[in-house]
Amino acid sequence: MAGTPDQSPLGRASSYVDQYDAGLLFPLPRVTKRAEIGLADGARVPFFGADLWTAFELGWLNARGKPQVALGHFTVPCESPCIIESKSLKLYLNSFNNTRFADAAEVLAQLRRDLTEAVWRGAVAQSSVGVRLLGPELFDREPVYELDGLNLDRLDVECSRFTPAPDLLRTRERAENEGPVTEVLVSNLLKSNCLVTGQPDWASVQIGYTGAPIDQEGLLQYLVSFRNHNEFHEQCVERIFMDIWTRCKPIKLTVYARYTRRGGLDINPFRTSHPQTLPGNTRTARQ
Repeated sequence: MAGTPDQSPLGRASSYVDQYDAGLLFPLPRVTKRAEIGLADGARVPFFGADLWTAFELGWLNARGKPQVALGHFTVPCESPCIIESKSLKLYLNSFNNTRFADAAEVLAQLRRDLTEAVWRGAVAQSSVGVRLLGPELFDREPVYELDGLNLDRLDVECSRFTPAPDLLRTRERAENEGPVTEVLVSNLLKSNCLVTGQPDWASVQIGYTGAPIDQEGLLQYLVSFRNHNEFHEQCVERIFMDIWTRCKPIKLTVYARYTRRGGLDINPFRTSHPQTLPGNTRTARQ
């Protein structure tokens, strides 16, 4: 069964196992934090999406003992009941280091099985975790792009609140004949802290919506208000989504954050009110 953050490897001295061990994966239930943002267990979740992970430190041995390396892209569906605690994923990936596999296809299949089991632990799996491995011959095809949109950071606003302040979110009045607007806004100023260790987490965030125009100064101040907040990446993005969804009442809403890596891993949650294609797992310059 899934555990709690205080039971995870976070903040504890860990032995680095270099022989394959799926038992190192530590799932955490999503429902606990979702209840804090008004999504009680069994409640309809008003978003779709996934958590896009990149593993930059992934290696194993081939059948002859020669080291192999790859980049790993993992797509965890947000309807899964659990997330995977990131340090446990790092420890799990390290357990491949001195383990022999026939080929990359065997590694990929093992990763898919183990990650899918972890995020659906305690429930019947409805979808698998997507896994893609890129060998060194493809490394130079990995692009670097910044998030598209109108940059909120251009605004010269006063910031004095550094824990989430959803009351800063508001829409501006529309002219009598003005219909809903559609726009995409971005900021590089999202920062939060790890729920357990308090280590800083840095991110760029993209917010796309259709509806009454959102006051941009208030939105930027709201994003800055996460600065001293302790929560995992996935939970922060869902909190941002729900605060905008309930306060500004857009017709459509998408929230996408790309967090800088720690321990060779980055996590990039994507949540949207309407079905759409997931973004490509393309890193920003800070990642």
